[in-house]
Amino acid sequence: MSLRLRLTLVYSVLLSGIVALLSIIIYVMVSMQLVDFVDDFLQKGAHQIITALRADGIGNLDINSEITPITDEYYFQVWSMDGRLVGYSENASKFTQALDRGGLDLEEPRFNDVTVDQVTFRVLTVPLEVQGQVSGRLQVGMGMTAIQNTLRYLQAVLGVTAVFSIAVSAFVGWITTGQALAPLETMAHIARRIATADDLSQRIPISPGRNDEISALALTFNQTFVRLERLFDSQRRFLADVSHELRTPLTVIKGNVGLMRMMKAFDEEALSSIEMEVERLTRMVGDLLLMAQAEAGKLPLMLVPIEIDEILFEVFEEIKVLSGGKHDIRLNQIEPAIVIGDRDRIKQVLLNLGSNAVNYTPEGRKILFGLTSQRDWVQIFVSDEGQGVPKEELSRLFERFYRGEKSRTRTSDTGGFGLGLPIAYWIVRNHGGRIDIETEEGQGTIFNVWLPKSQTEIPTRPWRKNRQQ
Repeated sequence: MSLRLRLTLVYSVLLSGIVALLSIIIYVMVSMQLVDFVDDFLQKGAHQIITALRADGIGNLDINSEITPITDEYYFQVWSMDGRLVGYSENASKFTQALDRGGLDLEEPRFNDVTVDQVTFRVLTVPLEVQGQVSGRLQVGMGMTAIQNTLRYLQAVLGVTAVFSIAVSAFVGWITTGQALAPLETMAHIARRIATADDLSQRIPISPGRNDEISALALTFNQTFVRLERLFDSQRRFLADVSHELRTPLTVIKGNVGLMRMMKAFDEEALSSIEMEVERLTRMVGDLLLMAQAEAGKLPLMLVPIEIDEILFEVFEEIKVLSGGKHDIRLNQIEPAIVIGDRDRIKQVLLNLGSNAVNYTPEGRKILFGLTSQRDWVQIFVSDEGQGVPKEELSRLFERFYRGEKSRTRTSDTGGFGLGLPIAYWIVRNHGGRIDIETEEGQGTIFNVWLPKSQTEIPTRPWRKNRQQ
């Protein structure tokens, strides 16, 4: 059974129950109102008849025919204690017995429904007292045929209305649920198409004016497809880049080993080359493990109070050594500051940014380091006068192994694997901070690292100010 049919049936059953309950309530209330109306009418008639009765000195009842109400709307009989019919209305002359034979022995007034000659009557029996003694009984009755016909007509109207309402609601429910569940069918179709064709570019169409749970689900599916597509694309690029990065050192190692085998002797230069390539592979594997830990949220951090300005001085000295005097490396502005963080990881971030600036900055150009303390945040910037980053590449700058087209013309031969910036990004992010990039092609790049001073209450967003060089 389809979901659409199940929802329609559930909706119809619930509506049927509600309509049935309302119909029963309406029928019972109308029936009670009609019966109360008849009872009030019989009580008024009984009161008129009682005022026309009289009794002699010994308690015998008699009725004054001159003041007896003449009406065809109800029947009445007056019975004495010895069972004689003392008086009756003209329309009751055809009845040879009491309207309610069981009521002749009652001591209290009573309403009762009786059937006489296959006709239902509502009968009121009232004991008649003379000087405190019961001298007879009055029975006033009214035919219920009109009331019964009215109730039967009401039953028919309620039944037809209920059936029509349920049928219309079931039809409307079927159409409505079909329209509501249409996106789910589209989702299933697209999911099957993705599973069979491995095409994650498929998206679920969403109506612009629609704003309900199914639209939210469709939007979530589309966002999931986008993330999966990016993930698989990243995985494919990752495998391609890893294989490319591994191919060069392995080829060098294999060539040197083959050379030594042919020479049947150890060659110091070949061994040094092998050692360098092994170190490259070791660094790359270490970086990949670190990236895997960061992306899994399991990056080990030793959070302690650290003097960030001292770390920046150390990085400044190491970058000067790395540059070998080929660049104009300066400290632009340093303010003492303490943050809660992992000293080694933060130093790794600054070293990655500094070495990146050295690799992409032509010889003789300027590289600046600076640190400022702003409210709850510390800002560290690394500025270079290199080739800059194209705007279209900014969104991919922190992807693994991504180095862009211009990275192939880097000015240093000590290039890495395209993992430095992704690692720096994840380290800063795990400290609750962020990295901003200001770049212009041909002019240079500025990396701004924002780190919170405390890890207990990380501010929602660091205060940002444009820095003038």
